[in-house]
Amino acid sequence: MEEWKKRQSDKLQVVKHQGDNAGDNLDGNELDSDLPMMDEGRQPLSRKLPIASSKISPYRLIIILRLVVLGFFFHYRVLHPVHDAFGLWLTSVICEIWFAVSWILDQFPKWFPIERETYLDRLSLRYEKEGRPSELADIDIFVSTVDPMKEPPLITANTVLSILAVDYPVEKVACYVSDDGAAMLSFEALSETSEFARKWVPFCKKFNIEPRAPEWYFSEKMDYLKNKVHPAFVRERRAMKREYEEFKVRINRLVATAQKVPEEGWTMQDGTPWPGNNVRDHPGMIQLFLGHDGVHDVEGNELPCLVYVSREKRPGFDHHKKAGAMNALVRVSAVLSNAPFLLNVDCDHYINNSKALREAMCFMMDPTSGKKVCYVQFPQRFDGIDRHDRYSNRNVVFFDINMKGLDGLQGPIYVGTGCIFRRQALYGYDAPVKKKPPSKTCNCWPRWCCSCCGSRKNKKGKMKKDKKKKLKHREASKQIYALETIEEGIEVKNSENPSRVSQEKLEKRFGQSPAFVASTLQENVPKDACSTTFLKEAIHVISCGYEDKSEWGKEVGWIYGSVTEDILTGFKMHCHGWRSVYCIPKRPAFKGSAPINLSDRLHQVLRWALGSVEIFFSKHCPIWYGYGGGLKSLERFSYINSVVYPWTSIPLIVYCTLPAICLLTGKFIVPEISNYASIIFIALFISIAATGILEMQWGGVGIDDWWRNEQFWVIGGVSSHFFALVQGLLKVLAGVNTNFTVTSKGGDDGEFSELYIFKWTSLLVLPTTLLIINIVGVVVGVADAINNGYDSWGPLFGKLLFALWVILHLYPFLKGLIGKQEKIPTVIIIWSILLASILTLLWVRINPFVSRDGPVLEICGLNCDD
Repeated sequence: MEEWKKRQSDKLQVVKHQGDNAGDNLDGNELDSDLPMMDEGRQPLSRKLPIASSKISPYRLIIILRLVVLGFFFHYRVLHPVHDAFGLWLTSVICEIWFAVSWILDQFPKWFPIERETYLDRLSLRYEKEGRPSELADIDIFVSTVDPMKEPPLITANTVLSILAVDYPVEKVACYVSDDGAAMLSFEALSETSEFARKWVPFCKKFNIEPRAPEWYFSEKMDYLKNKVHPAFVRERRAMKREYEEFKVRINRLVATAQKVPEEGWTMQDGTPWPGNNVRDHPGMIQLFLGHDGVHDVEGNELPCLVYVSREKRPGFDHHKKAGAMNALVRVSAVLSNAPFLLNVDCDHYINNSKALREAMCFMMDPTSGKKVCYVQFPQRFDGIDRHDRYSNRNVVFFDINMKGLDGLQGPIYVGTGCIFRRQALYGYDAPVKKKPPSKTCNCWPRWCCSCCGSRKNKKGKMKKDKKKKLKHREASKQIYALETIEEGIEVKNSENPSRVSQEKLEKRFGQSPAFVASTLQENVPKDACSTTFLKEAIHVISCGYEDKSEWGKEVGWIYGSVTEDILTGFKMHCHGWRSVYCIPKRPAFKGSAPINLSDRLHQVLRWALGSVEIFFSKHCPIWYGYGGGLKSLERFSYINSVVYPWTSIPLIVYCTLPAICLLTGKFIVPEISNYASIIFIALFISIAATGILEMQWGGVGIDDWWRNEQFWVIGGVSSHFFALVQGLLKVLAGVNTNFTVTSKGGDDGEFSELYIFKWTSLLVLPTTLLIINIVGVVVGVADAINNGYDSWGPLFGKLLFALWVILHLYPFLKGLIGKQEKIPTVIIIWSILLASILTLLWVRINPFVSRDGPVLEICGLNCDD
């Protein structure tokens, strides 16, 4: 036994030393094989699973070959201009160069894709020892909603119920619901939800059901008796379903009542006016529904804390939209519960896997690598999407390919819904720096005789470097942070003692709240946090002017300046040296709804693209921000790609217009192709196809999903991305702000009925135009070839393929325009007639039925003089 302990100790020292050199990705595979069962709780809680070399090696080889082929391709394109169509040739070459650069930015961050595996049993053995209180970390969960008419209260209620019933110690879970619209409907619906939770939560935990959102549990088409052995299950399930249907009726009654607002505004049950009658001018509101005053479920068990929060709104203040609401929740939760970890979910994203929090804790609480993890991101999965996923709502290429690649670098860049944060990282603190191993000492004399000491020149250079490092360390030590390292289940502070920092500096950073400042220096709050004193302080931290002259939105919390605050916040964390983790459990952790209607989907993409444009023009642009910090080079590539992709819309629109111009004018962007050029073009097409096939193979993505992603890249690029670019430029140059409406989360009667709804929007103009002119171009080209004879079909072939490439990519858009309607929408008819008229005039001007060399005159043989 002593020999085994010594061997394990040596292994542990080696692994720790490797972890210090490699960073923070210790997977502990070397320790797994020899450890006996009794020490399983001491093993790592997670590990990395690299993609099999049989899949990733050919993929990397193809990328290199594709780069070589691109070099030959551009060499040929630049040295072989089309003299009779020089403008078309030059435009196409510029577009192709931009596409190549964009591909490189997107491709290389996927060079080291990985997967991860968690060990939930080890987590329980380590932190939930029998006979002792659970040592799992506390988690505060945020649910955000704005408009209950577009985000139905029943959907929000299901999300809240899935949180309250999660498989995690109830005393360590607190749910905060942010109502940024101050709607009385949301307040009353949450009150009803808290009452129903007293029955729903014990039912879920007693029978261990999945998912724990009742709407989706009762609507699942599956054998609900599978693996159920409790004799009372059927009876209690039937009773619970009846209870839920009655709950739905009560919620529907509240929604129906809220349709017509009284002239004097809403009044509460005690007769006082509802404080949020004026959405833009109301005080802050906080209400504790569960987790206090001895409120228990129907079986007498404790329930998680449930808190309603509506921050103060006053005219003349910039409330910073969703980012401001999230920061308000961070402060309220710090005062009331102050959990070290935070989970953010949208109101329509319920917990589909009750063990999702435990999955995240396997990374956050891992004693070897957890201390540098700032957040754990789960992939987004969706319900209610049609089988063909016409508009690529599932976005599986991004979640199953791109994100796996980023996880092999410094972690995913997306910190949206379904993301668990470390509170200290959100406060803007630097990641902990691992201690370096002691340097070698040498007793040789003279010192130059020993190679381990090095030359005097190297020694002087080392002394200079050490001096610079000391200066940097002094500057870094001025930052106040309290980073926790978890070792053997004991949490230890790994930062400078915060008590040495003056209260004034802390208040300048975090705002004028002694209770909140105190919470940043400790991990929990007193048990009487729900007392009047703490509630008054919680109201104070959500007031309009609290963030004035503080670093909220600049260095602390969700970062302001972009409607995509998730990307900007993750970028700031990575610049501070943190890393993130991407976790894909076998059962999806979260599920939500997606806008399957074409117009709503384009508006959603517009919002994301506008956020990227805003970041591009801000000081936080990854092209020039964050150097010298902890951001890795390939991770920076990914962030740069996330902010420059809307600019691709310009060359994409131009490139999609070129086929129609070529067909209408008879010109082409490529000269007569030689055998050498044919080989280059074929090699390029093969490399593109091979890259896609190999990505699908190691990412586990089907060809249908991959092709839908390619199609919507074009559809979104020529519509939403371009409009986002225009709006971003207007905002920067002219100060014109854009307000976004919340995407509707409700569904119509009938499965996928919303898919076929046609809603006209300006975003449809450009893709409609491109679709029509390319179809007309094909008709014109074929008619011209028929008129000019057999020899004209050869040059036409390349132009037709070019135009068909555009039409095929825009085909889902065409189906979305027509839908299930018997008649084509009037606006499409008018726009088609207008474009057809313009193209007809252009066609007449070109006169395609006349030979390119002029009219052919022949002697007919008739003597007209007779």
